[in-house]
Amino acid sequence: MTGALDGLLVADFSRVLAGPYATMLMADLGADVVKVERPGTGDDTRSWGPPYSADGDATYYLSVNRNKRSIVLDLREDADVARALIARADVVVENFRPGTMDRLGLGYGRARELNPPVVYCSITGFGAGEGAGLPGYDLIAQAVGGLMSVTGEPGQGTKTGVALVDVITGLHACVGVLAALRHRDRTGEGQCVEVSLLSSLLSALTNHASAYVAAGEVPAAMGNRHPSIVPYEVFPTADRPIVIAAGNDRQFAALCAVLDRDDLAADPRHAANAGRVEHRESLVAALSATLRTRNADDWFTALSAAGVPCGPINDLAEAFDLGAHLGLAPAVGLEDPRRGRPVDQVANPLRLGATPPAYRLAPPRLGEDDAWVREILGR
Repeated sequence: MTGALDGLLVADFSRVLAGPYATMLMADLGADVVKVERPGTGDDTRSWGPPYSADGDATYYLSVNRNKRSIVLDLREDADVARALIARADVVVENFRPGTMDRLGLGYGRARELNPPVVYCSITGFGAGEGAGLPGYDLIAQAVGGLMSVTGEPGQGTKTGVALVDVITGLHACVGVLAALRHRDRTGEGQCVEVSLLSSLLSALTNHASAYVAAGEVPAAMGNRHPSIVPYEVFPTADRPIVIAAGNDRQFAALCAVLDRDDLAADPRHAANAGRVEHRESLVAALSATLRTRNADDWFTALSAAGVPCGPINDLAEAFDLGAHLGLAPAVGLEDPRRGRPVDQVANPLRLGATPPAYRLAPPRLGEDDAWVREILGR
């Protein structure tokens, strides 16, 4: 099958996570992505280990660079090659500090002169204005963007376990590029797509951000609890914790029935969610006392059968096992004769009936496609 983005050439000047994640999604959907890397070291994540694969590759790098081709360019000495690539590309993606690509003669203004229909995506930490000098690191964005203030236990300020802001920004970048391509299909006009870590995070904070913007309320960390729903948190069992998310009155009544605690459902204080939020402490204590009497898997089976959203807290091995058990095929192996063995990858989560994601190329060695790229630029 052909990919939805077959025929598109993406010049990827980005590195680390947000940009490479966005371009990998495009590559999975059929685009030809040329990854431009610095001489000697390449993408920073090539050295971000351990852990390493069996072939000695940093697994961080492997996570966001499949289906791409690598060329090594010094953007000062090889600017003519970089400009030739931009002139040929449908999409350009970069995440340098604001102004860097302009100083190199590779910014959007120059790209538009070389290639008027080009879609040029610029990813920054905090925009190209007053925030241009701020370092665009995910951890910094989590801190100053409010995410750490609502994560973890009260007063501690906790980051998420993955560079979530980079991933969210990469998704926004990909959506922006696809929207710009749709506009180009209709009008023939290219445009510049700009996305920042801070703006992406504030948008992704959804209900918390809305609480502040619409009601003036500043949310705070509540650990594993939800500010507006009860019960919606982690509970102890006889062996390991379980999450229960009873988001409406019917689910709460079903939970109480499985736990043989109809008295809790019949209590007028718990008839509606607002009352359950008001009486959170006593209700959670009562539920916890009963949940401690059986193990998590028993409760998971019984509660799921009754339509109560719940699940044990899995580690990643258990999570991938669950995905496989459910038929979601969460991992794939890419054949790679260059390495002599398959490269295991996390599967693209999209399912498209006519143009599904494809796994054509394992993450490239540094500069291994130099001849291929120069050959297509020379045609």
